[in-house]
Amino acid sequence: MAIVKIALTVIGALAALMGLVWIGQGTGLFPYPASSFMINQSPWILRGAVLMVVGLAVIWAARRYIR
Repeated sequence: MAIVKIALTVIGALAALMGLVWIGQGTGLFPYPASSFMINQSPWILRGAVLMVVGLAVIWAARRYIR
């Protein structure tokens, strides 16, 4: 079960990080790459926030329920 816990923690961390990138691109604070269609597009702020919350929930669940 330790492998599952580690795997879910890594997946959750990657999802949370990707959500932060999406938020940064949606707000224009992280304009990389410069040709990205996500820059200064407000729907990506909400999508990034949802993905970040889901990633954090996966981390929390992995640490809480998998022993």
